[in-house]
Amino acid sequence: MAAGTVPLFRQRNFSALWGGQLISILGERLTYLALLGLIAQHTASFTEPHRSSLLLALMLNVMLAPVLLFSPFTGAWVDRCNLKRVMVVSDLLRGAIVVFVPVLYLASDRIGPVFGLVFLLFTCNVFFLPAKSAITPEIVSPPQLLLANTLLSAAGIAATGAGALAGGWVVDHWGWEAALYINAATYLVSVVSLLFIAYRPHETRPAATAVSVRGYLHEAREGWSLVRGSAPVALGLLALGAVWVGAGFMHVAGNQHIQRAASIPGMERLGGLLFVLGTGSGLGTWLVNRYGRGVRPTTLLGGGLLLATVGLTALAVSSRFAVFAVAGFLIGLAAAPVFVLSETLLQLGTEPRQRGRVFSARDFLMRLLLLVSTSAAGWATPRLGTGATLMACAAMVGVIGVVVLMWGHRDPALGATEAPAAP
Repeated sequence: MAAGTVPLFRQRNFSALWGGQLISILGERLTYLALLGLIAQHTASFTEPHRSSLLLALMLNVMLAPVLLFSPFTGAWVDRCNLKRVMVVSDLLRGAIVVFVPVLYLASDRIGPVFGLVFLLFTCNVFFLPAKSAITPEIVSPPQLLLANTLLSAAGIAATGAGALAGGWVVDHWGWEAALYINAATYLVSVVSLLFIAYRPHETRPAATAVSVRGYLHEAREGWSLVRGSAPVALGLLALGAVWVGAGFMHVAGNQHIQRAASIPGMERLGGLLFVLGTGSGLGTWLVNRYGRGVRPTTLLGGGLLLATVGLTALAVSSRFAVFAVAGFLIGLAAAPVFVLSETLLQLGTEPRQRGRVFSARDFLMRLLLLVSTSAAGWATPRLGTGATLMACAAMVGVIGVVVLMWGHRDPALGATEAPAAP
């Protein structure tokens, strides 16, 4: 059978990548909840508003700093490397780092050194993420690329749901330390899975330019030029940026809003809401892949952002868990088209030797927006309250959704483009 007609899960390379991502992302969700549990312990269950907001904002800033510092340059380096090797080494290092987080905190009772390890952990992500996005179109045929991205997104959604439920329970009953040890084991499982990928690296640039700082800067600028030069890519990045802005506000204001509304603060309630959000994302991903053909991308992206605005508004004005659950489902449903469509557009619009730079540029832009939104939420939440801060976030997401819809109507080429459907 031709490569493009073999079901993806019967292709060893894709199955290995998918399985590794499923296990690895499951562990990452445990880490996020574990770090929240650590901060909750450090601030008496978020009962110190100013200190809680500061540490939550600082934690996310430490996660983002490696991307902002290194991603403009790592993409050009990743384009020259064996992508499989980059992912394997990154996962090995991530597994070692998370083991040392509880060891260091319990030995010092200080949160500063923990943030240093978190910085190193997310430095590994700067190399892993563009390598993963760049390798997918090299091991999957073009007709199956959207389906492959959908399935990879589904792996993330399934891992988010399972990791959220399990992680919340583990943190509340076994402690945040246990969650981190489990995550270290998931990274090792991911390494074993990735080793099964039979990957032949693409042709690289001549070695003569490898040691030139000017050459690296030139290649990095090429990635930014590719991002700016494509209207569909720019549209996808604008919608994706709105989702990251929402994530920044939810991390600071949303976490505190949910915890303060709970009768008994803890991670189980948050884990349950993340599971509901993942369920909505799963449905949204399936709908895009099944019924996306013939629907304008601007309609999917802009409509999704407006639906997310409804969910954020409901979350902001309520203190009931049932409303939180409905809001989380709507937000997950709305965000799914943005992630699937933007990933596919970037992959199809770039050549193999350019993808690392383009995806690094995307990561830089999105993390910069997340940094700005997290800092803004950290400033606004103690002053305005969690509800008003979330309402401000909903207004920003809604405005971007309207812009996306209007952009599609002004640009006939964008309006005529159909979201590809998987075979």
